[in-house]
Amino acid sequence: MHAPSSLPEITPNYRKEAEREIRRFTRDWTKRDNRLASLSYFGTFAAYVLTLWLAVQAWPVWWLVVPLIIINAFAGVRLYVIQHDLGHNSFFSTKRLNTLAGHASSIFTLTPFSVMQFNHNEHHSHLGNLDERDTTEIFTMTLREWNEAGFWKRLQYRLYRNPLLMIPVGGLFTYVLAYRWPKNAARIAPLQVLAHNAGLVAWVALIWALAGTPGLIIYAGTVFTAGCIGVFLVYLQHNFEDTWWDRKPDLNPARAALQGSSALNLGWLFDFAVANITYHDIHHFNANIPSYRLRVCHLALREKYDVQTIGWLEAFRSFTLKVWDEDQERLVPFPKETATQPVVPAE
Repeated sequence: MHAPSSLPEITPNYRKEAEREIRRFTRDWTKRDNRLASLSYFGTFAAYVLTLWLAVQAWPVWWLVVPLIIINAFAGVRLYVIQHDLGHNSFFSTKRLNTLAGHASSIFTLTPFSVMQFNHNEHHSHLGNLDERDTTEIFTMTLREWNEAGFWKRLQYRLYRNPLLMIPVGGLFTYVLAYRWPKNAARIAPLQVLAHNAGLVAWVALIWALAGTPGLIIYAGTVFTAGCIGVFLVYLQHNFEDTWWDRKPDLNPARAALQGSSALNLGWLFDFAVANITYHDIHHFNANIPSYRLRVCHLALREKYDVQTIGWLEAFRSFTLKVWDEDQERLVPFPKETATQPVVPAE
């Protein structure tokens, strides 16, 4: 068996023929299968409802409730990833099925489907573009912008990029508050967003009616935990040392997808728990691949090419990287602050 060659797309000397080669390779995994899709979709729903019910039954035995909350949170994240696939129309075989399933899952992911679909497609369209960073989920400042920023802007950005704030506070803010009226809601689907929010209120009211205060506490715990997992994943998708951004006309979409998006090597169980969104590089390169085929596609690609992956240690280290150095073309930590030394006049 020959050793895998370097993946052409992630090298500086990018070639068009290499893009076509990888495009042909990934096309083999784009076939939709309604049986696999239904198993993934309804199986995730079953896990979500069952673990929520079991947590309520286990109350107040914390050593049972807490693990069930964590499993329920992962089921919620998995539903969110599936909803994201539905937004690409890459999950079920028809657009109608994808749309219906996307709306049906929105209450449980706290995410209005049509607006999410539009905003996420915008993110795909502007991936890796330093002039369109408002469409990426985690804002990244360049080193030059950091050096030119004043005290208050630097402080704001430091707080924003602090993982102890970004993950818990960012998760709650995004999914609980911001998604009640997300970006572009007014012009894409305002009535759908209002209907979604009404449905969410009804869902919380049903939990209260059936399970009382323990049910609301458990639900709050699952929402908080799912939000933390979500922000953890979203950060790592495009924020790691050897990621890639550029400006037009030099911006290369294929390189932005394969080098600017991560492939997380965090184990089979984690892949399963988050519906394989860990292989974000392949997803961005070919969004037609359904989540239930992403892992096998990525593993097949790794047999042929030396694909860059990120393990647990590198994943946690990525949270120490804060600004994009355009000269080095890598994500780097905050530059060390040097105190201004007083000028001593020559004698």
